[in-house]
Amino acid sequence: MSPADAARSTTTDPITAAPPRAAAASATEAAPGAAPAGGAGTVPDPLLLFPLRQRIVERDLGVRAIHVHRGGRDEVSHRFVEDTAENIYSCSKTVTALAVGIAASEGLLEVEDRLVDHLPAPAGGYGRGIDQVRLRHLLTMTSGSPVLGFLEEERDHEDLTALILGTDLIADPGRRWEYSNGSIFLLSRVISERTGQSLRDWLLPRLFEPLGILNPQWHTTRDGHSWGATGLHLKSGQLARIGRLLLQRGEHEGTQLVPAAWIDAMHAEDTWVATGEVEPESTRYGYGVWRCSIDGAWRADGAYGQLVLVLPEQDAVVTLTSHLEGRGSDEIMRAVWEELLPLL
Repeated sequence: MSPADAARSTTTDPITAAPPRAAAASATEAAPGAAPAGGAGTVPDPLLLFPLRQRIVERDLGVRAIHVHRGGRDEVSHRFVEDTAENIYSCSKTVTALAVGIAASEGLLEVEDRLVDHLPAPAGGYGRGIDQVRLRHLLTMTSGSPVLGFLEEERDHEDLTALILGTDLIADPGRRWEYSNGSIFLLSRVISERTGQSLRDWLLPRLFEPLGILNPQWHTTRDGHSWGATGLHLKSGQLARIGRLLLQRGEHEGTQLVPAAWIDAMHAEDTWVATGEVEPESTRYGYGVWRCSIDGAWRADGAYGQLVLVLPEQDAVVTLTSHLEGRGSDEIMRAVWEELLPLL
């Protein structure tokens, strides 16, 4: 945690001051000529998170930390527990998608490349249809492979790459969406094959170190390859830096770490694929990211409530790390939409 983050996390505690919602409301009413209550910029920074914090406590949402970054404004944050490196689960997928964009900018691959042009055939040959899979299908989880990487026998396989490549597809690529760790893992393997390094090591000088993320740990498969789909461990403040990178279209402190065009492509209208899910927050998936129910919003999303909510219309990004069991992270998102979004 930076000294600035520490200072911002020690604002007046609403438990010993005014109740959060009352405090926020009084702040909006106290400014003559201000925009209507709930409008952007009407709540002072020290009060901004109070309503959301109360909702989190009242509903027992398991949130560990909140970071709010707005263009041209100081970051506002609050931590409920110590900021330790934790598994960000499927937010790892978004980091892998960023890696694909960087690799494309270095001429190592293109999104329309065929998978078989990057990964050699396993001993028994490619499974039926594998030669039709393109990297775009892996990014959008529409490869048609039945090896999703969730079963224990898949996770613990001595050569998961060979298992996926050697298994017949059950749907034509691009025709069927199915949530898959296996597809994103193959993107990690493509980058490793092209660079001779693990995904984690290759990203160190290109993404992690420029963001001040030193020596991040990333789970590997039995044969030593970065999982790509899950298992990256970051502190909440480190994940928030990745959130700012997404909001700023790949730019960090004057340096373009990821091409802006790639960030745009990750959530472009023609990138989204229908998932068939009923939950409003889960109807469309892009390049390692989800479309939100709020207009223009999109996100990285990991199990147990790891969320990076990118809000272009508000020029803001909200990052939350959590440990919410037995309920979906949509409860946390609804709390953000109802308690924080009107104040941004």
